[in-house]
Amino acid sequence: MNLEIRHLRVVCAIADTGSVTKAASLLGLAQPAVTAQLQRIERSLGGPLFERGRRGATPTALGELVLARARVVLPAMKGLQDDAAQLTGVRARPNQWRIGAVNGPILGGLMSRLAAEKDGTEVLTHPSHWADQLCELAVAGKLDFCIVGVCGDTVPGSPDDGLTWREIAIDAVFVMLPESHPLADRWEIDLAELADAQWASMPGDGCFGDCFAAACARAGFTPRTMYEMDIGNAVDAVLSGHAVGLCKATFRRVDGIATVPIAGGPLRWRHLLGWHPRSQAAGYADAMLAHAAAAYAESAARNPHYLEWGKANPQFGPRVSIASR
Repeated sequence: MNLEIRHLRVVCAIADTGSVTKAASLLGLAQPAVTAQLQRIERSLGGPLFERGRRGATPTALGELVLARARVVLPAMKGLQDDAAQLTGVRARPNQWRIGAVNGPILGGLMSRLAAEKDGTEVLTHPSHWADQLCELAVAGKLDFCIVGVCGDTVPGSPDDGLTWREIAIDAVFVMLPESHPLADRWEIDLAELADAQWASMPGDGCFGDCFAAACARAGFTPRTMYEMDIGNAVDAVLSGHAVGLCKATFRRVDGIATVPIAGGPLRWRHLLGWHPRSQAAGYADAMLAHAAAAYAESAARNPHYLEWGKANPQFGPRVSIASR
């Protein structure tokens, strides 16, 4: 993992508040997400950054070194972003949209809807595994909109970003199984039935790993190995029978793989649209949100099983009115 600006903000927040829990509140993140980020940072740097005791989190020698550098770098980067936003924050043409997105079911359909709405519309895309990276680009004026996903109730970035976030849709999390698996043709699967499985999931920030572990604990077991893989390798691991995959319900069909709902829908994935309220794009946010919701609905409609299952689980699906073409 490469150390990034968002990681330095986490380290400073823990040092300033004296605890991971208070840092999570300051950053507007779930406590498990901050703990997971700190663990990744410490693995990347080769040692612990804080000692935990009755007085809270106290920086180690390595932590003091990181903090000293971070307190120089963060203000400098904020100044750079502000200056860059002034120079490059205006779109080159009125018909051009700059949209950043994490892996998900929305961007392709959204691009088609924008193109159908007005001739000559150009969409410039910026893909990323990391929602916070897209937030930084939006704050710097480099993106008009961000499409990201989170599993908890928080939003990406930090409270200082000033970005506006709206919910596009809530996706259920399904399991991916080879079609030969004895549970592959089930209407839904109780998570406890997969207690002996190894797992594969796509990488990303946030608290999904912790939420999955908590769902497994409620089902009465501790999950075995969790492999973080790109989508191609995750599919291969599932097809080979080496792992059970976790995917969004809108995951596009792959030959040889079945996607099956988890009984009770214990895991969810919230698709969010973000933008800066003072940007030129902000005036189009409601229309962009409606187009994004329609693109999600089109993607969900490719999975008839999800549509039928969703009738009994109305907590999933689009959260806003859908734009028509």
